[in-house]
Amino acid sequence: MITPDPATPEGAAVIDLHEKMQDLEQRTGEWPGADTVTILDEWLAGLDFARPPAPGRWVTGSAWVLRRQDRHEDTVTLWADEASALASLARDVRSSWDNVGDVDGIPGSPPADDRAAVDLYYGPRESRGDEDYWLYPQDINTLAPPAPHAFRFPGPELCAWINSAARFHPMSGPDDTGLPCIEVGGVLVFAYLDPDMKAVRISVDLDTTTEQLQRSDATIPLHIQIGNSTVFSAPAGPVPANTRTRRLRRWLRRIPWMGWQKGD
Repeated sequence: MITPDPATPEGAAVIDLHEKMQDLEQRTGEWPGADTVTILDEWLAGLDFARPPAPGRWVTGSAWVLRRQDRHEDTVTLWADEASALASLARDVRSSWDNVGDVDGIPGSPPADDRAAVDLYYGPRESRGDEDYWLYPQDINTLAPPAPHAFRFPGPELCAWINSAARFHPMSGPDDTGLPCIEVGGVLVFAYLDPDMKAVRISVDLDTTTEQLQRSDATIPLHIQIGNSTVFSAPAGPVPANTRTRRLRRWLRRIPWMGWQKGD
């Protein structure tokens, strides 16, 4: 007997058809011909028999895309963060300030703030004319190898159980040579201040990851996000639309302001 694998697109499609036919039988006590044909017609329309399935994608990071357009050129550049892209655009704006200075209430000299300079120079989007710009984040993707068919990521109940068993490993004091970390499913996530790098540093150690999270090729589905920007995602599934981000922000708002930040 063949058991469809829900981790594959084909298996998921077969299971979906089975559930629709079961629902039809429960509602009518049989498989009425007209209803069955309608269900099969819609199901077959979702299959592509002409082309092989498109390879999956891994999100390896994100970049800010800056497109600047005028009567003479249309250029696109990539930037690691929004502030750097905006600073570059502001430099171009300041070099061309004579085009708008002392016109329609715009000052003769550009403001020091990059955003203010850009907004004054370009004005409202509906009245920009020949000059315009677009600035937006974009994921950086790479083609993913096929997923091992035998692997199934834990379901909601097991994920909730693993998450509820998470542990925090603090430092015992300033002289402790270890580092603070949180452990979830054997994955160790370290977050600490690095005086050598002069930065807040976040490290992930996967050596002790539990077997339920390991694929047969020894890879582990991993998605890393900072704010709304994906830093790395491989070989994870699609990201739900900001649901988790909104939930996290609501949780953070419930935390009292820390006393050390107020100098207590």
